[in-house]
Amino acid sequence: MIEVLGVTKKYGSFTALQEVDLEIGQGEFIAILGPSGCGKTTLLKLLAGFMGPTEGYIVMDDSTVASAKRVSPPEKRNIGMVFQSFALWPHMTIAEHIKFPLHHHPNRKKEGRHDLQARVNEVLQLVGLDSFSDRYPSELSGGQKQRVALARAIAPKPNLLLMDEPFSALDVELRMEMRKEIQKLHRETGASIVFVTHDQSEALAIADKIVVMNKGRIEQIAAPELIYTRPETEFVATFVGKCNLVKGQWQEGSFIPKINPHCLWPDLGVAKTFKKNGTYPVRPEQLQLSTVAINGVHGRVTFVQYQGHEIHYTVDVSGETWTVHESVYSQRFHVGDEVTVGLRTAVKKEKVLASV
Repeated sequence: MIEVLGVTKKYGSFTALQEVDLEIGQGEFIAILGPSGCGKTTLLKLLAGFMGPTEGYIVMDDSTVASAKRVSPPEKRNIGMVFQSFALWPHMTIAEHIKFPLHHHPNRKKEGRHDLQARVNEVLQLVGLDSFSDRYPSELSGGQKQRVALARAIAPKPNLLLMDEPFSALDVELRMEMRKEIQKLHRETGASIVFVTHDQSEALAIADKIVVMNKGRIEQIAAPELIYTRPETEFVATFVGKCNLVKGQWQEGSFIPKINPHCLWPDLGVAKTFKKNGTYPVRPEQLQLSTVAINGVHGRVTFVQYQGHEIHYTVDVSGETWTVHESVYSQRFHVGDEVTVGLRTAVKKEKVLASV
């Protein structure tokens, strides 16, 4: 168990982190997600021991490793680190990269040459580089270099693996492939992983839990599905995926859009923050376009994007811009078409009532 308790980090008059509380359970895969400058890398550096907090504590395995007065250095913590730039040594072979932490990591005991080589072979096989042990970094592709960085980090079997946007230097196809590799390594090593990223799809795809940060504070901590379907703040709703924030008022558990007072939308688990502000967060795929009057609002299509399995529509609704995602198999609309925009659950409910 790792605990971050009331951690604040200041650089002069600038506050990078403010009163951050976080628990990381054994074997958890946590993604820290947020825009540039939100404090996610600062939090990672604090967990690694590269610096100490201005206020608060960090506790690892019931031992305080960081406070305003004392900081345990990285080499005294049972961690592994994967950097954004790979940070490979050009004069070392792949096997030598993996041997290095086995000699120096605090989690490893002195081993015989046979045991050491056995662990190197095991790790190389785990990351699919067993036939590349004698090569140098300059002889590898970008994806292979990232695998070496991962292998070096997991070789001494750390309890905590810290990853700072490790896929940012890779192209799209390699990023997708490395996601699978990370999930595979997580299953096979059982280590806790803290993965820093600004890529929302990446966080949603690989993490057990997502920590969404903004301006040095944690906005929400939850499982990926809950972050997406039950955002607690407007920032989370709009940063993690696209979201339409419809203005209106809440009455007796239902929402009435300001644009159409005769429209009634059900409460689908909307957080109190939105109800207090008189807004309704709705994802583009939760909306539906129609040419018939449904429990929705009138709008005009202003932009159409074909996306393979989906068509993305931009709709002008009384001066507001809404985004709607429809299946390619649904009715097609074109720029300039007059449409009704309704909530899918409301549409389905009306169809059921009509058939009774």
